[in-house]
Amino acid sequence: MATRVGGAFCVLLALALLAGSGAAMAQGDHDPYAGPRRALVAELRAMADARAGGRARIDAATLKLIERVPRHEYVPEAQRRHAYRNRPLGIGHGQTISQPYIVALMTTLARPGEGQRILEIGTGSGYQAAVLAESGAQVYSIEIIEPLARRAAQVLREQGQDNVVTRIGDGYYGWQEHAPFDAIVVTAAASSIPPPLVEQLKPGGRMVIPVGAAFMTQNLMLVEKDDDGRVRTRQILPVRFVPLTREAE
Repeated sequence: MATRVGGAFCVLLALALLAGSGAAMAQGDHDPYAGPRRALVAELRAMADARAGGRARIDAATLKLIERVPRHEYVPEAQRRHAYRNRPLGIGHGQTISQPYIVALMTTLARPGEGQRILEIGTGSGYQAAVLAESGAQVYSIEIIEPLARRAAQVLREQGQDNVVTRIGDGYYGWQEHAPFDAIVVTAAASSIPPPLVEQLKPGGRMVIPVGAAFMTQNLMLVEKDDDGRVRTRQILPVRFVPLTREAE
């Protein structure tokens, strides 16, 4: 539920979309979104190459996940024509589906893999959960806004994402029944890192979370817990996320 703060790649995207769409038609591709999806991956790959070696890089394994997950299935019908643009899109209730670059970056930082257990805070559209699950990880995702949670659960089922379990609730407290987690991905900005999430992170685990004031520029943080339980944090890059919604106390 975020956008990257910084320069745009509009020219590259426009060229890539045209090239990708042409390739899809030339090949007689029956999926009208196949070309735009390949073009998006090409744009992300170009961005990854430009940032190679930096904290905001995207790895090749993540690009393969992005290429396999149909983003257009996770956005409202009215937004489908924009599904493969590298930008956030509204999904209702004041929420967004995150910019693909941010989804790819957070996935790279989380390092999902076969057999891992991953907690996601903020199911939103279900797209980030689907990308994580595509790695073979078991994903537990919490969404506090009931209509979004129900729609995401339905779409994930329809897309065959059987290794995603969703729940309606306040993600601040995590999901103790399934802890500890190899990775935790938070898709809304918290004013500080929630202690319950740190506690539920497995030794050797990683948490990716935006931290900062609501509707202001925040910082995407990587939280790492070593094998002895010591925690360290690293700032990755400035971002802008919707705020983490909490239940009324």
